[in-house]
Amino acid sequence: MDELYALAEEHDGLLASKDARALGIQDSVLVRLAQRGRLERMSRGVYRIAHFPADRLAQYREAVLWAQASQGPERIALSHETALLLYGISDVNPARVNLTVPMLARLRREHPEWIVIHRADLTPQEIIQHEGMPVTSVERSVMDVLSATHWTDIARQAIADALREGRLNAAQASGLRKRVSRSAHGH
Repeated sequence: MDELYALAEEHDGLLASKDARALGIQDSVLVRLAQRGRLERMSRGVYRIAHFPADRLAQYREAVLWAQASQGPERIALSHETALLLYGISDVNPARVNLTVPMLARLRREHPEWIVIHRADLTPQEIIQHEGMPVTSVERSVMDVLSATHWTDIARQAIADALREGRLNAAQASGLRKRVSRSAHGH
């Protein structure tokens, strides 16, 4: 359990079975610990230490670990409205967690209903580590929300909030505003 605690501390009480295997802990041990109530099985390949206090980001960390479980794709990120929420820019409050995975990524298991999978080949510059999690950049997040929902008001609010919070500089904000305006006018 000590090794599992150390592993889970990095992810607020969550751990992936593949990470446990890398430490030499067999899947059967995780199953037994779950049966005894020491671990909670959250989704396939993702466990939570039973009495570890969950934080406000636990669901997002779980989504990332789920996608990376069982040799899943590496270049994934929380995206769309979820990214705007995590950055604290705009008034969005998505009911489900948005996750972008590579176009050709094979996710062999059924995904939890509370996760929305988007497919795009993200560049390394489009993935930012935010609070220890991969999140699409502000620019990418705004454009993803705009292309998926056509919410120009939300896009404009996110740009203004990001500029005020220092997440965008004036040139980036100006360029994004132009792209939003072109999109709003159907170009």
